Amino acid sequence: MRDADLKPSGSIIIKGTTMAFDPTNPSVSTVSRRGLIGGATMAIGAAAVLGETPSVAAVAPAAGNVGDGFVTATDGARLFYKDWGKGQPVMFHHGWPLTADDWDAQMLYFLGHGYRVIAMDRRGHGRSTQTTSGNDMDTYASDVATLVKALDLRNAIHIGHSTGGGEVARYVARHGQGRVAKAVLVSSVPPIMVRTPSNPGGLPKSVFDGFRSQLAADRAEFYWQVPVPFYGFNRPGKPVIEGVRRNWWRQGMMGGAKAQYDCIAAFSETDQTGDLKAMTVPVLVLQGDDDQIVPYKDAALLQAKLIPNNTLKIYPGFSHGMLTVNADVLNPDILAFLKK
Repeated sequence: MRDADLKPSGSIIIKGTTMAFDPTNPSVSTVSRRGLIGGATMAIGAAAVLGETPSVAAVAPAAGNVGDGFVTATDGARLFYKDWGKGQPVMFHHGWPLTADDWDAQMLYFLGHGYRVIAMDRRGHGRSTQTTSGNDMDTYASDVATLVKALDLRNAIHIGHSTGGGEVARYVARHGQGRVAKAVLVSSVPPIMVRTPSNPGGLPKSVFDGFRSQLAADRAEFYWQVPVPFYGFNRPGKPVIEGVRRNWWRQGMMGGAKAQYDCIAAFSETDQTGDLKAMTVPVLVLQGDDDQIVPYKDAALLQAKLIPNNTLKIYPGFSHGMLTVNADVLNPDILAFLKK
């Protein structure tokens, strides 16, 4: 994205921070909000590796499928997860700064279609430990591997949104051999969000510095404002859905400020070009062309060029949070891919 794309005609300003979108697609078609089951889908991003990655080992969950539980990493972090139903496992990976609750609309839907559905609160988020270290993409992927092994998930489908998409890409590339059947990346951050010499279409680092400064200054106010562009509520004819906004804020405030602060570097600065190339399983790539958080031309379109076996679908007028406000459209599309 060029500097010109960050001017007021193609930007969202939240207390001085520019949240860029593609100004070549400013209009938004009518967005259906039917099928909302709850949840508020988020993520801005995925992973810079900040220091050493601790090794991880699971504490065996309780016998049987009891609904939820914890696994524990060797660095002491306790990782909360939900585990519902039986059948082929589908694991959901949430975005920054949210929780497993962001997948309510998908977990209930796929549970109803005969799948076993699993979602974990990333370390530092939700009900998991508010970690001060290990808040990087390598550790996130290792934490996923810990839970997968503890639950002995095989032939699994991994679905990630935003930062969760980066987590999926790194897990599949480095840990998923023999355990992953398919993957779905939704409004995801790979290959890399920040502008670099090799990624001239990325966003300036100052955008993410602004996120950090606002989080540190007033996290509650910052998180109250982010859902507006996140769900496209700032677009003409798209009034704020108060429950969705409040649910996003609730999830963000459950997590630890230090972990969420660190995660901004993780989702914006981690180069996952190699991860995408190593994803040899079938991958569905989905994004809206009015995504104001992760510009789709530097995300989904590049993912489709790098992933060997992928199917790409771009939704006209859909926002970054389309998994929540357009669940009635996204869920059947994902189900069709899972059933192929």
